[in-house]
Amino acid sequence: MPYKSNADLPDNVSGVLPEHAQDIFREAFNSAYEQYKDPDERRGDDSRDDVARRVAWAAVKHKYQKGPDGQWQPKG
Repeated sequence: MPYKSNADLPDNVSGVLPEHAQDIFREAFNSAYEQYKDPDERRGDDSRDDVARRVAWAAVKHKYQKGPDGQWQPKG
């Protein structure tokens, strides 16, 4: 289900990502959730939530990476 605010994000997202990365995750998740509402648009038997979650993490990883300390930080 789409997230209205960063406060609604699951702990495994809000507990590890900086605020800006949370914004990216939320916006990408919500967009993908809408885009892949039709099961014919998804691969295999993946749920709408699973697809949206993978898209959201990919969007975060485009701009952020885990540092040597295990914390997420902006790329270059």
